[in-house]
Amino acid sequence: MGSEVLNQIEEVSIDLWIPYKSLIQEMLPNAQVVADRFHVMKQINQELDERRKQEKRAAVKIKNRKEREEKLAVLTHSKYPLLKKKESLNEEEKAKIHSLQKVTPELGEMYRNKEAIRDIFESHITSDEALYKFLEWTETAYKLFPKTCRTISRWIDEILAYFDHRTTQGIVEGINQKIKLIKRRAYGLTNFNNFRRRILLNWYFCS
Repeated sequence: MGSEVLNQIEEVSIDLWIPYKSLIQEMLPNAQVVADRFHVMKQINQELDERRKQEKRAAVKIKNRKEREEKLAVLTHSKYPLLKKKESLNEEEKAKIHSLQKVTPELGEMYRNKEAIRDIFESHITSDEALYKFLEWTETAYKLFPKTCRTISRWIDEILAYFDHRTTQGIVEGINQKIKLIKRRAYGLTNFNNFRRRILLNWYFCS
């Protein structure tokens, strides 16, 4: 692309990978690095799901049969309700979340914290306002989300940059998922030129 083009790029949204950030800073000196909000949420969801698995493993070891079965009944099929945003839950999933909050209060608290940080990203606020909200969130959530809190601390400047123009990797991630789907449907493509044509045809880039 050349330095003339690269120097004009103003913003780059990336995942939370330090070498990628270093490369952007070297090759695109005028670009603001923005941490992709969906990768922040991905890490939060991973920590939440890991706690769910821990709770389930612990429930299996409960000696009292009635208590064990009651807890396992609540934890079974709880993964997707926990990872969903609250406004997308159906009635059955809302009931599942309510039961989880009663039987496993810590898991319920993690769900509330997960939704709280998503609300921050969804809010129409400035980066300065977001800073105070993130500081407040990490202070209350550190015990439950230590890995995410450390990540937010390391990437806070790039996370706050999101609130300037709301730039994300959403479109690129969607394209990548579509490419993967094309490959799966074809059971793999051994000829790269054919694979490339399939991709370009999908977005009408071929005549």
